[in-house]
Amino acid sequence: LIRSINDPEHPLTLEELNVVEQVRVKVSDAESTVSVEFTPTIPHCSMATLIGLSIKVKLLRSLPERFKLDVHITPGTHASEHAVNKQLADKERVAAALENSHLLEVVNQCLSARS
Repeated sequence: LIRSINDPEHPLTLEELNVVEQVRVKVSDAESTVSVEFTPTIPHCSMATLIGLSIKVKLLRSLPERFKLDVHITPGTHASEHAVNKQLADKERVAAALENSHLLEVVNQCLSARS
């Protein structure tokens, strides 16, 4: 579901940039949980929150509502790891971000198939 998400700054997918890897995705159907660790391309990547938001939105739109999602940065790979993870884990902040039409448009571009 997430391998084809486009990077907001590069003409490549998150999988092509090794931002997402299958070994860093854990799914438990029995517990209704999905955990995704993503690795920003550089330790000061300014797009880390947007990338995490794109992953979260793709999963929210694709999976049944029963799934609890945990999208976070691979430990030790980003300078603002704690702050980004806190934003991505906060349902109200995620909802508020998606009410911003410009931000939603950027997320939708990341999720759209390349032509």
